[in-house]
Amino acid sequence: MKKMAQKQKKYEKEYKVQAVKLAKEIGAGKAAKELGIPVDTLYGWQKAVREGRLEAGPGARPPGDAMSLAEELAVLRKQNKALEREIRRLKEENEFLAEAMWEIYNEDVCNDTYGRRRMYQALLLKQPEGVTIPSESTVYRVMKEIDMVHHPKRRPNSITKADREARKSDDLLKRDFVAAPPLEKCVTDITELKAKDGKLYVSAIFDCFDLTVLGLAMDDNMRAELCVHTLDSAVAAYPALRGAIVHSDRGSQYTSEAYQAALEKQGIRQSMNSDGRRCHDNARCESMWARMKSELFYHRIDPETLTVEQLKALVWRYFMSYWNCHRIFSANDGLPPLVKRQQFYATLDASA
Repeated sequence: MKKMAQKQKKYEKEYKVQAVKLAKEIGAGKAAKELGIPVDTLYGWQKAVREGRLEAGPGARPPGDAMSLAEELAVLRKQNKALEREIRRLKEENEFLAEAMWEIYNEDVCNDTYGRRRMYQALLLKQPEGVTIPSESTVYRVMKEIDMVHHPKRRPNSITKADREARKSDDLLKRDFVAAPPLEKCVTDITELKAKDGKLYVSAIFDCFDLTVLGLAMDDNMRAELCVHTLDSAVAAYPALRGAIVHSDRGSQYTSEAYQAALEKQGIRQSMNSDGRRCHDNARCESMWARMKSELFYHRIDPETLTVEQLKALVWRYFMSYWNCHRIFSANDGLPPLVKRQQFYATLDASA
């Protein structure tokens, strides 16, 4: 059923509007190729705009001195090559460190309180001859990757706030974010971007299978309706999402009656962090927000020089075009989400 649903993909109004704006900027053929959709479909949306059946609103483009997406992609490709070399080196280093850290961790029941400094010191003490122990910061990075961080008692800062009185859902994922088929496990979260005329809140649902952004919604507020819109857009594009697990933190948006009613309506199973005082169980989303901000804004475009509408168009294009269709992910064995997903369904067809 999931395979059939993949071939019957639908698009919400916001997707069509942004796609038409992109086509106006770079041409329909190029836009269709960039988004991974049939060009005839895009022509149909353009016709609907001309005939007044689809309200596209004013165009939104970044300022003239901002990099074009093509320039951004060229820079990112060069960076990716360098990163691939660094990843190979770090992989060998990480394998040694991880094994040594777990040996230290299991030596005594109290060793689970080790922070980065004591773990670094323990590694130096056990340092085999001819082996170089990297810096303390590298030790800490590896500790985070293997989930060996000693969490402080201070509550992490998060823009979503828990409602202590609201009904909570169980943690169904328990930090297992690996999914064999698509549309089985998903994570969702909200991030904030400051524009020159206000704030933009971005809400997304990511598929654990290949990190595809299944649903995306943006607004100038972070009320529960934003999360409901995200869920609705995901189900509209991927009807086979019904029955999947969507994991979030315990923010009041996700414990609200409106959001939980939407989950029930769409047949989605809700999962939440195991402890409302911690955000670590949903760190997968935090890392993806960090990637987006690093690649799209840091040292490139200052979001506070853009209007909310310009920022909205830029973020939409980044996720729906670059992220979903073109970005290389090490977690996908070097494939963009779209390619990994296509290969999965092609394998199913071949074995049918």
